[in-house]
Amino acid sequence: MPSDTEKKPLSLPAAWREARELIWAHRARLAAGFVLMLVNRLAGLVLPATSKFLIDDVIGRRQAGLLVPLAAAAGVATLVQASTSFALSQVLGVAAQRAITNMRRAVQAHVLRLPVSYFDQTKTGVLISRVMTDAEGIRNLVGSGLVNLLGGLLTATLGVGILFYLNWRLTSLTLVILLVFGAGMALAFMRLRPVFRERGKINAEVTGRLGEALGGVRIVKAYVAEKREDLVFTRGAHRLFRNVARSITGVSAITAFSTVVVGAIGILMIIVGGRSILAGTMTLGDFVMYLFFTGLVAAPLVQIASVGTQITEAFAGLDRIREVRSIRGEDVQDASRRPLPALRGEVEFDRVAFEYRPGVPVLRGVSFLAEAGTTTALVGSSGSGKSTLISLVMAFNRPTAGRVLVDGVDLATVRLRDYRAHLGVVLQENFLFDGTIAENIAYARPRATREEVLRVAAIAHCDAFVREFPEGYDTLVGERGVKLSGGQRQRIAIARAILANPRILVLDEATSSLDSESEALIQDGLRSLRQGRTTFVIAHRLSTIRSADQILVLEGGEIVERGTHAELLALDGRYRQLYDKQYRLEQDRFVNPGEELPAEPS
Repeated sequence: MPSDTEKKPLSLPAAWREARELIWAHRARLAAGFVLMLVNRLAGLVLPATSKFLIDDVIGRRQAGLLVPLAAAAGVATLVQASTSFALSQVLGVAAQRAITNMRRAVQAHVLRLPVSYFDQTKTGVLISRVMTDAEGIRNLVGSGLVNLLGGLLTATLGVGILFYLNWRLTSLTLVILLVFGAGMALAFMRLRPVFRERGKINAEVTGRLGEALGGVRIVKAYVAEKREDLVFTRGAHRLFRNVARSITGVSAITAFSTVVVGAIGILMIIVGGRSILAGTMTLGDFVMYLFFTGLVAAPLVQIASVGTQITEAFAGLDRIREVRSIRGEDVQDASRRPLPALRGEVEFDRVAFEYRPGVPVLRGVSFLAEAGTTTALVGSSGSGKSTLISLVMAFNRPTAGRVLVDGVDLATVRLRDYRAHLGVVLQENFLFDGTIAENIAYARPRATREEVLRVAAIAHCDAFVREFPEGYDTLVGERGVKLSGGQRQRIAIARAILANPRILVLDEATSSLDSESEALIQDGLRSLRQGRTTFVIAHRLSTIRSADQILVLEGGEIVERGTHAELLALDGRYRQLYDKQYRLEQDRFVNPGEELPAEPS
């Protein structure tokens, strides 16, 4: 495995760095939100402050003239609080959603540019969780969460200042309790962060397995494996439950601790405040005002605990996103590589070796030349290296040793996007997207006209079966094309490759899902498609192999024979063995159409 795809160790400083960059990118809205929060919190101090004047001056000293000004001040403050609260939710809500959208776009774009080897070892559910779920958590950094945290700290600070002014002894004792509370919060956040990080991992695993079971539901039912999948999902769901239960317990403990702190402060006020009133150092208005401001200090502390937990979860999500984004994309060096505006299509392997795992060679010193416009067929037993060789042609992998040359230029020095723009592929897996038939054919060229789609569909012999559908080319194929037969999916994939008009064409068992009649129809289309294009073929059908300009016989990762069909038969070697064992049965298939040709080992 290349070092670029290895998982990087988690780093809190790195997560902080990403958080700072995220906050800086949305600094304007956050600043506006902070100003609104400041006005909102200051307005919130008016009502508690009026209590002192109401009790001591209006009630105690009978100054009735103060009633209207006090009521007006309270009313204006209430309106200011309401309007700033609404504006705050609008400003920060938009900022949070924009940040989430941008993060999802950035992660999705990066994931699609990761090497194919990364997707081979990473579940789809994990990647979906990174893009969708983990990005959701950043709302607490660029949305109301961070501003509420700052607002809570500001309110608490102002409240403590006023409390010191009213009774410094009582407030000093209160601060001791608050310091203990702060230490407990720091410890709780440190313990909760790994729990939230593990939850994302478990959720991704469970989602990934569920996606596999639903996607492969036909296999599940065919092998009566419903109970087995039930058990696998139940285990995952219980792991997720235990994690959520731990986090709920932690958050509940924080909330309970906050309640204890508030209660302890209340007890202090009863004892110390009551004695101060009796001693004459505090008026009744001072005490009521002290009660209100104590509530203003305690409420933000509880809010800080809640928001702190959310921000902790956001950091855990940033950790996981950073882990994916730290993996280098396969085209990360394209800017320093040479452009490839035109391509003749000559492909040469120069002593190419490749290993998926160190010390386990898959290809060993493979050398050959595929001239522009020619067809090269690959045959060999299972595990001989045919698919690996094709993946090197498509630049899905890079050689461990040796070079792949395109028009005499090392493929490693060419921009991947430029090179792949000249590729057309019909793979064994016939992947179709959940859309219409026309959209799938035009996937390589989304701006193709309907006439162009119909033309290539006719060449691939799609037209006959498509017109049988009521919606024709606007028929939805379903997820992965499940509403179509294997042969229909295969022909759509071939039409898609024809429309791409590639210089280099890869056919990986392109007729494997076709019956004898369909194959006979499509061979003409494939033959016209191959004209003037460099074509690589992995095929089980003799008709395709026979017309190849050269046939490479691979065994154990090496080319053991090469030549045309006639030359290799005359050589009487490994190709002849494969021909006698399997390919000659193809002739019997045409004599006895009811008998299908056994597939050559791949």
